[in-house]
Amino acid sequence: MHTNQWLALETSTDTLSLAVARGTQTWTHTSAGGALTSTHMIPQSLALLKEAGLALTDLQAVVFGRGPGAFTGLRTACSVAQGLAFGADLPVLPIDTLLAVTEEARAANALTGAAPVTRVLAVMDARMEQVYVAAYEFTPNATDASSEANPLQGMWCCVQQPELHRPESMHWPADWSQDSFIAAGNAWPVYAGRWPVALTAPQLMALPTAAALLRLAPAAWAAGQAVPPEEALPLYIRDKVAQTTDERMQIKAQHAAGL
Repeated sequence: MHTNQWLALETSTDTLSLAVARGTQTWTHTSAGGALTSTHMIPQSLALLKEAGLALTDLQAVVFGRGPGAFTGLRTACSVAQGLAFGADLPVLPIDTLLAVTEEARAANALTGAAPVTRVLAVMDARMEQVYVAAYEFTPNATDASSEANPLQGMWCCVQQPELHRPESMHWPADWSQDSFIAAGNAWPVYAGRWPVALTAPQLMALPTAAALLRLAPAAWAAGQAVPPEEALPLYIRDKVAQTTDERMQIKAQHAAGL
């Protein structure tokens, strides 16, 4: 089996993010997503593989951001991952998009030279006046052979499962002090002034990226999270994906009234 050779697909937001890993080298593509995702994802993925000198059959698995996120984007990423994996007889490796946000925030923070991030509250705009929230904690590996195979040199653990909240009602682990974590995501300007007063932790803008999925893939693989293509499924937190006009007007009226 080819090791550390992956194709990663991330389309849970309005951005199309793709990445290919071959050993320690990475090739990435980022462009506008949304309606363009379905037409651009496969050609761009194949172009990245060609640039990396890989065929689909050379990969260890096809990785995709499984959600939560935009309904159409998740379905598209999942179906493309399944199709490519079926054709090349590969497994699929689904990874939570909020975990990808967390890893992207860790990497961005590391570039600033600040103290390493070990706790992240991931907060992503879910639209419909709501946000997706999850909390993750990083535990460094002991010095052993397994740590050499993991580029993170440790493991992210989910300590608060992905949930859907209004900005005002979101929460984080009760034992997390404000100076022990950062809050990362894309929702901060969208719901400015609507965050809990108790949230004073630093707020960092971050999106889930395919490059982050690549960094998370070895640990997810080692944890046995790869599945046959037919068993790969998106992660939906919300059952309802749209509001009626009356519902939208009611929400606006509540905001105007300060509710």
